[in-house]
Amino acid sequence: MRLYAPSPRLRTRQLGADLGLLAWLVGWVLVARAVHGAVLVLAEPGRAVADLGASVAGSMSTAAEAAEDVPLVGDDLAAPFDALGDAGGSAGSAGQAAQDAVGTLATVLAVLLVVLPVAWLLLRWLPWRLGWVREAQAARRLATADPDVLAVRALATAPLARLAAVPAGTAAAWRAGDPSATRALAALELDRLGLSPGPRAAGSGTSAPMG
Repeated sequence: MRLYAPSPRLRTRQLGADLGLLAWLVGWVLVARAVHGAVLVLAEPGRAVADLGASVAGSMSTAAEAAEDVPLVGDDLAAPFDALGDAGGSAGSAGQAAQDAVGTLATVLAVLLVVLPVAWLLLRWLPWRLGWVREAQAARRLATADPDVLAVRALATAPLARLAAVPAGTAAAWRAGDPSATRALAALELDRLGLSPGPRAAGSGTSAPMG
């Protein structure tokens, strides 16, 4: 399956479109990375709260253990430290939740910044590229098996300036069944697709396959 036209003119357009799509993708990936990093900065307060909460919880747990060793009143002395430790743990959990939320937001934004613009362009690029591949394959088969179909297509869709460049009487000769006229008209459609009509563009007989 040929992905690029033999014609330098159309092949240049196809390569330009492919490289443009690649550049578009790379550009939006870089933008997404920058946005991802910028949003993650918002997680710093949550990280600080989580670290502080963990530190407080650890310190209060140590203090509570020490207070419990005091005879008779150890449990009463440890209770306030346990309460402060629980509060520190809750604060740490809240800080971690804030970090997770910011991380999720950063990831979602980064993905959307890549997927949406690339999908928008891909929906325009892909039908054009795949459409050419399908048409080129069909044209190659028809040029050998039934060039009259290509001639009819050229007469129906070719720009008037292109048709005017064909030798006078070509249409009448085609209607009369002249193979040379058929190939001349078919060549217009092949040229539109960036395909060459093959080495037997002139003379009688069946058209040769294109390159």
